[in-house]
This record gives sequence, C-alpha cells and structure tokens, in this order.
Amino acid sequence: MSNQIEGFIKGIVFGGVIGAVIAILYAPQSGRKTREDIDRKTQEFLTKAKKEYEAALKKSGKAYESAVKELKYMESDAKEKVGEMEEKVDELTELGKEAFHDTKGHLTKAVKTAVHAFK
Repeated sequence: MSNQIEGFIKGIVFGGVIGAVIAILYAPQSGRKTREDIDRKTQEFLTKAKKEYEAALKKSGKAYESAVKELKYMESDAKEKVGEMEEKVDELTELGKEAFHDTKGHLTKAVKTAVHAFK
C-alpha cells in the first residue's frame, strides 16, 4: 500500500513539474506575471497534495485498525477452539483409561479363570 501512495505522490509531483514547464514555455505574458502564476499554481498543488496525503493516511489508519480488530477476533476464536480441543482430549483420555481398566479387569478375570481351570 505504501508503494501505491508513493507512486501517487510521485505522479502528482511529476505532473505538476511538467505542467509548470509547459506553462512557462507557452506563456504569452510577462516574466513577473508568469512567476506569480507559477507561485499560485505551486501553492494549489501543495495544498492538493497535502489533502491527498492526509486522506491516504486516514484510509491506511482505518485499514490498520480493521486488521488489528480482525486479528484479535481470530486470536479469540483460536483460543476458544484450543479450549474445546483440550476438553475433547481430556474426555478421550478418560474414556481410554476406563476402557483400559475394563479390559484389564476382563483379562485378569480370564487369566484367573484359566489358571483355576488348569488346577
């Protein structure tokens, strides 16, 4: 975005210089009058460039604020999803422990029954 603003400002400056040179070369008036016109046009140009610069600065500030707001939302959303995943992992861990203990109990019972059957 900065390159676009720089390019725009360079274009305004370059266009102003070209216009001033053409005006001087083709001006059918006295040097004093031409200098006054150049001064007036320069002031108009600088005023316009300043307004354009301030508008671009304001627009980029709004874009920055919007990006920060969106990033904060995304961060909050990501934290929420991580919390949900942690809860699911905890649930699955508990289910795994229960299944392990159930299987262990069944296996222990089966081994005891087998040992008892061989006696």
